[in-house]
Amino acid sequence: MTTLVVDNIALLVTNGDEGEGPMGVHRNASLVLDADAGTVLAVGRRGAAADERLDAAGRCVIPGFVDSHTHLVFAGDRSAEFAARMAGRPYAARGILETVEATRGASDAALRQAAAARRREGLRAGITHVEVKSGYALDVDGEARLCALAAELTDDATFLGAHVVAPGYEHRTDDYVDLVCGPMLAACRPFVRWIDVFCERGAFDAEQAKAVLAAGRDAGLGLRVHANQLGPGPGVRVAVEAGAASADHCTHLDGEDVAALAASDTVATFLPLTDFCTRQPYPDARKVIDAGATVALATNTNPGSSNTTAMSLALALAVRDMGMTVEEALVAATSGGARALRREDLGRLTPGARADAVLLDAPAPDHLVYRPGVPLVAATVVAGRVAWRDGPR
Repeated sequence: MTTLVVDNIALLVTNGDEGEGPMGVHRNASLVLDADAGTVLAVGRRGAAADERLDAAGRCVIPGFVDSHTHLVFAGDRSAEFAARMAGRPYAARGILETVEATRGASDAALRQAAAARRREGLRAGITHVEVKSGYALDVDGEARLCALAAELTDDATFLGAHVVAPGYEHRTDDYVDLVCGPMLAACRPFVRWIDVFCERGAFDAEQAKAVLAAGRDAGLGLRVHANQLGPGPGVRVAVEAGAASADHCTHLDGEDVAALAASDTVATFLPLTDFCTRQPYPDARKVIDAGATVALATNTNPGSSNTTAMSLALALAVRDMGMTVEEALVAATSGGARALRREDLGRLTPGARADAVLLDAPAPDHLVYRPGVPLVAATVVAGRVAWRDGPR
């Protein structure tokens, strides 16, 4: 067994039951990891012995960010659309079709290279685990290709053939839903753990979304829903009624939506970077948390509405504009993301958990919000091994 100790930690956040407060804080600590098994062995005092040592030098260590909503596999550039939106043009889901055209025309090698670069960027941002969706091909062979490429990046790949209605099916949405639920799902099923559907105006209505989710459930997949992004709608309640692991976006929630989330196991996953990039209003996370629902934060990395992996900025927006405390935001981006993926091994630094940790160039995690936009990640550890490091320490 090869062990790695992250030593000389001034403040260690574990998200465990032991330690101070709801984040399980330990001070003057060490974190001992099994680099072969990729798991946490122990939390102890400074000076623990191990085969390899990463000196935290009196800084802070937190669990790695669990990014439970991304679209990393795509081609093309929509910066002109972004500039137009900043000039006043409203966001519309149909812009997805521009990315579909570019992605269909890209080679496997080009898509793989671009997705890997985005994943490396995420490691520099402290993201140790990602969910990755398809959804930029919208035909049987293309979606299977994207799912296979997503599965090279994560064991939480998601089939999103029901992203928007494919070209050629503009006035035959039900026919396209049949394609998604039949041949497309069959082709993608070997590569994915999840199925997702965009239940929104301009995409799929409640009955169509329910059909997609039912087909995914019958195929043994977990359920996810893009819900209530562009306005009030049925998406959140569709997700809750189906037993989905998460309802994502949740920008426009009414009292019934909040009550439904609070009474369920469905995680409300907020994507504040998308609201920032589309000039949508920010959701009232305070209301959702106070009602008793579980919440997560994710980046929604994609070319049209959130072309960023800056999870720390998502935390800052959640605190500044959504009513969350720093502690709530950090938990939402770590163990909340794990809950949204129904993973017990992620989002915490306790014995037996996957050894995903982030060393911050800061004395405490509140600097992620206190110093917005500053790259504070000094090192990222994934499964017990240093995956990225900002120079020698």
